[in-house]
Amino acid sequence: MSDSHRTARSSELASPVERALDDGRVWLAIAMGLGTIVALAYYFTHPYPAFGAGLYLKIAERVLANGYQPPTAITGYTTGGVPFAYPPLNYYLIAVLIDVGFDPLTISRVFPVLMTVAYLIPFFYLAREVLDSTRQAGLATVVLAVTPVVLQWHISAGGIVRAPAFFLLLSGLFCGVKLFEEGRRWLPPAMALFGLTILAHPTYTAFYGVSYLLLFVFRDRSLHGLVSGAAVAAGGALLSAPWWLGVAIVHGPARLTGAAATHGGLGRGPADVIGALIDPIINQVNPMSLWYVLAILGSVYLLWRWRPFVPVWFLVGAVVMGEARFSFVPGAMAIAVLLADAPPFRFARTARRPTIRLGASGVLAILLGFMLVSGGMYAAGTPLAGETSLPAFIDDDDLEAMEWIYLNTRPDANFVALGDAAEWFPLLTDRTIAVGPWGVEWKTPDKYRHQLGLFIFLSTCHDEDCLSAVMDRRNVQSDYVYVPKDDYTVRGFAEAQPAEMRASLVESDEYRLVYENEGVMIFEVLGERSNGGQSSIEAPERESTYRTALADGLGERGSVRRR
Repeated sequence: MSDSHRTARSSELASPVERALDDGRVWLAIAMGLGTIVALAYYFTHPYPAFGAGLYLKIAERVLANGYQPPTAITGYTTGGVPFAYPPLNYYLIAVLIDVGFDPLTISRVFPVLMTVAYLIPFFYLAREVLDSTRQAGLATVVLAVTPVVLQWHISAGGIVRAPAFFLLLSGLFCGVKLFEEGRRWLPPAMALFGLTILAHPTYTAFYGVSYLLLFVFRDRSLHGLVSGAAVAAGGALLSAPWWLGVAIVHGPARLTGAAATHGGLGRGPADVIGALIDPIINQVNPMSLWYVLAILGSVYLLWRWRPFVPVWFLVGAVVMGEARFSFVPGAMAIAVLLADAPPFRFARTARRPTIRLGASGVLAILLGFMLVSGGMYAAGTPLAGETSLPAFIDDDDLEAMEWIYLNTRPDANFVALGDAAEWFPLLTDRTIAVGPWGVEWKTPDKYRHQLGLFIFLSTCHDEDCLSAVMDRRNVQSDYVYVPKDDYTVRGFAEAQPAEMRASLVESDEYRLVYENEGVMIFEVLGERSNGGQSSIEAPERESTYRTALADGLGERGSVRRR
């Protein structure tokens, strides 16, 4: 066969592939297929959800118990409870799911998994509008589907709130690009999505607003653009007014402004931004290192090509938000442009010499393969960075111990629960934790910092002297202490409980061991440090109620549904 025939034959064979790569449906299928594989890797390796969502589910249960009227406070998290000042949209959605019979723990495992695949759809269309390339948008969507810092916040238990907010955010940003480019027919959906994002999560609302300001600057710096952006802000605020006005009336305006000062707040100094970008690069075992390197190189390449919007968006996301899950919305796009268009990766399709084309293709395949595999391994909880990624805060031993608490302690008993299992504790026991930062940001920043520091101090104690000293110094009164054995986590970081903790508590005259299994010890607090509650009791009359609740469609993991 002649060379000309071979070339013609090769073109005929390549033509369907070329056409497929220009079809957005093909790219969406690829990205969502990979996203589904990653999501299933997480689901099947996490019989219990990663991180915490106990407070979120407790809020949904209180909404349900209150007849879908907004409750004033959420009990169980610290002795005074915490205000219900959270944006309510997702809690009402979860309440409906519980109401129709879904187990709360199952919701926290399944719903985030579904949403991490669903939000790839608006991201693809957003990336296609920003990059003006179907191939680059498809590649960016593949990158986002396996980016660890995006998965961390959305596929884990807290994704029951954050992942829907991310979906709304990406949808709203797509509408924003269309609004500033095509006119006001996109104004109603942009306004509606902004209002829904306000009702979903405050941090995602902030990134929504910051991104619209950048879209105005780069896409339509005119009076028309200014009016459109202002209309989106006003319309979203008006749509969400029943919530924020209600919070201001019931709890005071300070609830809305004070919470913004916790969790690091918004805005970072130059040193913090540089550290956030450089640390994952120089820490070679960090699974995000490659993503940061490629995002920075992609941003530099885009600047070199006089395409500044994505690099500026990436940098502003890092400076203002301080959380990489937002930076990697434009960051995934920068990576896609780098891999699709910049030398040497471009040589995989344009080089005339087969050896150069083969070498460039090999480098590209290795990079993409590493990203796909490491993203899947991260979702599966593989210890890529020295300790388990996406750790579960509870296990079978915790569920067994919490069932014992529900059956054998009085409803007014409160606990000092050590370790991250405390976040799930009020939901699964219907008892109060005396110490814990969850939800306290809606009180005051000082109270939040106090509770956070106290929780960390107590949870990292490894003998009775330390535990008692902290409780005495901070005037913590409790009926029981819930102590994990062996390995556990504190704020997501691994801790190991030495045998000395059990020995020192058993030998102490101030504590009495009332329950123990392979992973948990429960001690009754005696003397002045006790909160004055009743000691543990036999409660056979509660057991039938508990078993009935388990049989009421709430799954075999021991989650108790209370109306």
